[in-house]
Amino acid sequence: MKRPTIAEIAARAGVSIGAVSYALNGRPGVSAKTRKLILDIADEIGWRPNAAARSLSGSRAHSVGLVIARPADTLGVEPFFMRFIAGLERELSGRRTALLLQVVEDHRAAIEAMRLCWAERRVDGMVVTDLWTDDARLPVLAELRIPAVLVGRPRAGTDLPAVWTDDAAAAVAAVDYLVALGHRRIARVAGLPALEHTQVRVAAFRRAVAGHGLGEPRVLETDYTWEEGVRATRTLLSGRDRPTAITYDNDVMATAALNVAQEMGIAVPGELSIVAGDDSQLCVMVRPALTALSWDIQAYGVHTARVLMDRIDGRSPGSLQVATATLAVRSSTAAPPA
Repeated sequence: MKRPTIAEIAARAGVSIGAVSYALNGRPGVSAKTRKLILDIADEIGWRPNAAARSLSGSRAHSVGLVIARPADTLGVEPFFMRFIAGLERELSGRRTALLLQVVEDHRAAIEAMRLCWAERRVDGMVVTDLWTDDARLPVLAELRIPAVLVGRPRAGTDLPAVWTDDAAAAVAAVDYLVALGHRRIARVAGLPALEHTQVRVAAFRRAVAGHGLGEPRVLETDYTWEEGVRATRTLLSGRDRPTAITYDNDVMATAALNVAQEMGIAVPGELSIVAGDDSQLCVMVRPALTALSWDIQAYGVHTARVLMDRIDGRSPGSLQVATATLAVRSSTAAPPA
């Protein structure tokens, strides 16, 4: 006879598998009425917990979760995440802890994935990236009491520690450098507008440009992809009063900009200076090599893993600010044409 499963219980109760796991394991996250319904169905169909799993229920999973809420096709081209994950793995592997990675489309799916991982005791804690200003994941982490670390600025109203870098200072440094070269028409190609760090960078960029008395700059929003970098660059360079310098939110879009400039017969850096928001091998493989904001992203991942493990171990680590990105000046920037 086939052994009854929690999937069958979920189907009969009309709830998610995660909700069934909460109820059967005595965890918060479901109402008393739903819990009773699930337990009654489990008794009716003769469901019994796996003995081996029950014996391990009080032990650690020895893994942490990273649920990234972005379309997979946009994530695959981001060198940032590969280096960040490498840093996480470097620290976690030394502690014999695995990284459970899942890529989902949006925050709704991310919340469901977090609930399920926690209910099934597959993770001991979570790494939370790509924070929104009003992030629906944070109340869920508090509700379920999941040990977690935020990859981004510290948040009021939560005791979750954060590991962060000063994005605003880095954006200002790029503007100051371009102005010092003599640029007066500086534009920005930004990332996903819902992300808090995108908003921080754009706000700092606007303040820096205004602080030099250069008026309101043009800012175009994208999804970080090569295609969006191409679109935004063509738009900026097709105008009558085109910029002489453009800063980009990542290395992928800055590299795409070089191709657009070549296609349009615009010399880099003779007629257009380009600054990439992340530094990577892409920036030094192209010609001219890209000036970029450079910082140790692997170390960022290492620090994030350490803070999370402290949290899992019952300690109360404070938030940690890592080094601010500095400008690596290369051949894609120069004084503007006379």
